[in-house]
Amino acid sequence: MRKLKNKELKRKSIDDFKASKKTPLIIVLDNIRSLNNIGSVFRTADAFLIEKIYLCGITACPPNKDIHKTALGATENVHWEYVDSTIDVVKKLKSEGKLVCAIEQTEGSISLDTFYPELDKSYAFILGNEVHGVNQKVINICNKSIEIPQFGTKHSLNISVATGLIIWDFFTKTQT
Repeated sequence: MRKLKNKELKRKSIDDFKASKKTPLIIVLDNIRSLNNIGSVFRTADAFLIEKIYLCGITACPPNKDIHKTALGATENVHWEYVDSTIDVVKKLKSEGKLVCAIEQTEGSISLDTFYPELDKSYAFILGNEVHGVNQKVINICNKSIEIPQFGTKHSLNISVATGLIIWDFFTKTQT
C-alpha cells in the first residue's frame, strides 16, 4: 500500500467545483465563536459539495487568517453569505421550501441514525454557539431538530466535529 500524492487525487479546480452539482444542503452557523471551527466547517462543506454556508450573528467571515488556517482555501470555493439574524435566514430558507433542522438536543428531536432525508427536498442544518448551542428562538421556528446520539459523559460535540458527522450522514443517505 502506498500513500497517494496530491496530484494523484484528481481534485476539482475552483471553477469545476463552482460548476458542480451541489448536495442539497445549506449549513447555517448561529453565533460561532471559534475561527478554527468556522474554517473547519468550510473545509467539510467543500469536501461534500455543500450548496452554501450562512454565517450569522457573531460568526466571523472570510477573509481571516485564522479561518484560512483550517479552511485551507475552501472559503474561495464554497458559496457563503453573512446575515446578522439567524431568524431572518431561517424564515428566508423556509419561504424557499427548504426543510430547516436545528442540530440540537431538544424535546422530540430525531436521532441522527433514524433521520432519513426526503430525496426530493433541500435541507438547511443550523449549528449553534459552542457554549449555548442553537438559540431557542431559532429552534422555535425550525421544522425539526436532529440530535447526534452520544454515549459518554459529555453532553455535546465540538461544532466542527458535529458538522462533519451530519454532513457525512446526509451525503451518504442522499447519494443514489
